[in-house]
Amino acid sequence: QVQLVESGGGLVQPGGSLRLSCAASGSFSGLLNMAWYRQAPGKQRDLVAAFPQGGIPRYADAVKGRFTGIRDNEQHTVQLQMSGLKPEDTAVYFCNAERYYRERPDTIVDVYWGQGTQVTVSS
Repeated sequence: QVQLVESGGGLVQPGGSLRLSCAASGSFSGLLNMAWYRQAPGKQRDLVAAFPQGGIPRYADAVKGRFTGIRDNEQHTVQLQMSGLKPEDTAVYFCNAERYYRERPDTIVDVYWGQGTQVTVSS
């Protein structure tokens, strides 16, 4: 079982910065893809940034050039540095992990979610 713990949300003015952190813990076999999603009130949960195991990060068009992520494969952590924040970035941000086995990388065996952390961008 994998537990995801997020931290780093808060209130920031437009143009400001925040850093979100996610740590995966627990005993598990296989590998983890990790990602950040966000969900604004009344809207669906959308992918913000994905950090595949051993792969190249990819970002949603809405955050490209403003958000940057760093993943530590050994520690199973992922950080999301958010800069140039806009009011439309306001949402609950969720850490996500998908577990799979190296022999079958296209088969996801488990999906995990963190509890979410609120990011509010407002003056």
